[in-house]
Amino acid sequence: MLFRTATTLQRWLAGREVTAATTRVEGLPAATLVGQRVEAVEARGKHLLVRFDSGQVLHSHLRMTGSWHVYREDEPWRRPAREARLVLTCEGRVAVCFNAPVVELLVAGGEAAHPALTALGPDILVDPLDIDEVRRRARAHPGELALGELLLDQRVVAGIGNIYRCESLFVEGHNPWTAQAAITDAELDRLVAAARALMKRELGPWRSGGQHRHERWVYRRAGRPCRRCGTIIRSRRQGPLARVAYWCERCQVLL
Repeated sequence: MLFRTATTLQRWLAGREVTAATTRVEGLPAATLVGQRVEAVEARGKHLLVRFDSGQVLHSHLRMTGSWHVYREDEPWRRPAREARLVLTCEGRVAVCFNAPVVELLVAGGEAAHPALTALGPDILVDPLDIDEVRRRARAHPGELALGELLLDQRVVAGIGNIYRCESLFVEGHNPWTAQAAITDAELDRLVAAARALMKRELGPWRSGGQHRHERWVYRRAGRPCRRCGTIIRSRRQGPLARVAYWCERCQVLL
């Protein structure tokens, strides 16, 4: 979960000065970061933002392939150096961005003009969640849009990934292929709230140092019996993103 990545980077980088910076990203002026201090690291939906005291913002989008790691300077990396897109050394810690498709440095105020960032809906994990705005953005889409596609649209609500769209749909009893017009505003609100609650629950044990991982209801359980009713879990790619949806036909009846 990107929120965890942001929390880790915030812990080890915030308040520290960049002492070295190298990159494999063509045109990225990494050297200009040397001498700058990291002010904050935050996740905004699926986007990671590293803020510097100059006002510049390092923006990365990890998609399905990217990751950020933090190491001590003398610690070996868990991935090969050829996969490193950007390396920041900050007073004894090394932050490495591996295989991220998007790594760019925004000028001060550049967020306000960035098309991907300005189009984002409310962040699912930010308190308080503006559920009225989420509902407004959702209902601006065609009524026949499937719920499974709606939940992954970062322009509606930012931050829900495939795990939590599948799990929240199961918890609320909605089939991924049900059209959004088939559910009420109250049902839509509960569906978004379920995704938010599941994500926050997943963060709880990690924050407190525990290792417990909550069992999934349907995600990656295709061909196995539903934990609730015993029906075999199905899976199929859905929408233009072709992400795999998992569902139980008995617990999630198509409307």
